[in-house]
Amino acid sequence: MRLRNVEAGDVEAYVRMRCDTGMMAELGGPLPREAVEARLRKDVELAAADRSWIKAIVPDGADDEAAGTIVLWQDEEDGTVVTEIGWMVLPEYQGRGLAKAAVRELLDDAARDGRWGEVHANPGVTNGPSNGICRALGFRLLGERDLDFADRILRTNHWVVTPGEHTGSGTV
Repeated sequence: MRLRNVEAGDVEAYVRMRCDTGMMAELGGPLPREAVEARLRKDVELAAADRSWIKAIVPDGADDEAAGTIVLWQDEEDGTVVTEIGWMVLPEYQGRGLAKAAVRELLDDAARDGRWGEVHANPGVTNGPSNGICRALGFRLLGERDLDFADRILRTNHWVVTPGEHTGSGTV
């Protein structure tokens, strides 16, 4: 598995992830295709400017095809800048450990980079696989909370980890 910046050619993967009822079940339901295409354009710009790390997850032997995405970004929350991480993997690639490997790799990169600080993850309370990744990689569960995502209020588990202190890191 390797990570690369998202590209304009990743539109099909973006649409499959964000416009699909099953893929978006934990995130309030599918988004309109136009919004997803616009999001990809914005993500390509943010990744190229190194303002956010927006990576395609590319499995070994898959040429350059995106099996999913992983994102590290900063946002303001209650007047404080907070770093967040989120990921999605297409159904045919789920269950192979790609998301967990991608989270571990991005956290390792964040530890080396040094600018991100603590990293927060907010998977839905019923999203067993994503909560399992957080637990396995040493995130600390701070509790449940309501979170606005794409103008939808989601009930999430609020996890936090310091890059370099996560499980499996070569930097600890």
